[in-house]
Amino acid sequence: MDAKTPTGPLPFYITSAIPNPASKRAPWYKNTAPTYAGIFLWFVFWQDATTTQAGFLGGTLAQGVGVGLLGLVVSALVCHYLFYLVPGLLGMKTGLPLYIVGTSTFGATGGFLMPGFLMGVLQFGWLGVNVYFSSLALAAMIPVDPRIIMVIWGLLAAFVGLKGIQYVAKVATYLPLIPLVVLIWLFLKTVGSVGAFDPAKLVAAHQAIAPDAPAALGTLGVVAAILTYVVGFFATAGAAGADFGLSSRDKKDVSRGGLVGIALAVLVTAGLSMLIVAGVYGSPEMSAKAAALGADRKGFILDSFNLIQVVLGAGTAKWVLFLLALAAFPPGCFSAFIAANSFKTTLPKVNPFISVGIGAAVSIILAVTGYVSKAIPVFVVIGASFGPICGAMMVDYLLAKGKWSGPRAGFNPAGWISWAFGFVIGILPNLGVNVPAAPVLAFVVGAVVYFLCAKVGLLSPVVALSGPKPEPAAPGNQP
Repeated sequence: MDAKTPTGPLPFYITSAIPNPASKRAPWYKNTAPTYAGIFLWFVFWQDATTTQAGFLGGTLAQGVGVGLLGLVVSALVCHYLFYLVPGLLGMKTGLPLYIVGTSTFGATGGFLMPGFLMGVLQFGWLGVNVYFSSLALAAMIPVDPRIIMVIWGLLAAFVGLKGIQYVAKVATYLPLIPLVVLIWLFLKTVGSVGAFDPAKLVAAHQAIAPDAPAALGTLGVVAAILTYVVGFFATAGAAGADFGLSSRDKKDVSRGGLVGIALAVLVTAGLSMLIVAGVYGSPEMSAKAAALGADRKGFILDSFNLIQVVLGAGTAKWVLFLLALAAFPPGCFSAFIAANSFKTTLPKVNPFISVGIGAAVSIILAVTGYVSKAIPVFVVIGASFGPICGAMMVDYLLAKGKWSGPRAGFNPAGWISWAFGFVIGILPNLGVNVPAAPVLAFVVGAVVYFLCAKVGLLSPVVALSGPKPEPAAPGNQP
């Protein structure tokens, strides 16, 4: 079934793809690592590292700081080794982006829709999350209805992402330093009381304000909740590792870029956020302020973002929130930029102003209505969508003995069947079914089903490339 056969001409988007040459590649510390680290520095990621989708008592700190940090370590390794590494290696070895290398898993025709079109659609979900939280932060300093800010912010981010991403490139290099400085500042203000943190007291304080909240999670439950959160957030960026890998020189660049930009960045950003929350509730003075603020807002505060005013004071917090919102603008533009590239490829006859404009309108509606106010369910959808994609791509890569097999004809049944099974499993938490670490389980199901489909002959034949051949890194840098 895998023998190359002339089953018809390949789509133009495949034959016209030009591999990124070795001369245009750079070391991991100049592209992959800083770009990925910037994603994890976005406050929308680290703010909720201590909360859970169902609001369990004590969140992910219910079993103490040690268990929480263990969950982050496991999550960081899963993101790097399962979700990023294979796409990154495929990009490096071929010099081709995700929507091309993905055709070996989903077919030359099917790859047009997934991961290509799906990647673009989900980016507008990201833009909606960005618009919502950034606008609320800006509203702390700007006396305007947050919904008005959401409309302006969403349209501006979409426009810049569509037409002028180059104008924010230099600014985006430095803006991520703002959340890093904020995290370090908050950590230094709270680290003295981390040692006094008592998870039992945290659970009791949470229960006093939210008596109907679900019981505290056990050790495995905490690890699973953190996996759901971190992996769900990262899933699309992991698949996009192919787009980062095509700028890598060799296997070491791919690996080091991921270990530093992904694994280490997860531990630094989410780890500091976790320690900050523990420090707040380890201090009698700050925990009393947090409890009073939570009672005023009719909810227990477990995220580091909403504890900023407890640590720094209301006046200073307004400026910090304002700066964090500004630092979130490049990620919003980046989401729109990726969506625009995806739509330009998959919908070449549609004016990108129309396709991106419609997507931006949906993002703004999601933000204004508050649908994206809870980030974790959004991450579950993303993890359910891209978990099985990454799992199937890994198995496809291993079956091809560490190479890109090339585009498969039409819709590759193995890829689509594996994605369907994985997505159903991954989306269950949003339907009220308790599935631990759903994005990871979606990955596993996608991988297993793809392997089984391959073994029973459900792989489309590989079509020989007639256009530019993939150009790997320089010979001396081959893995």
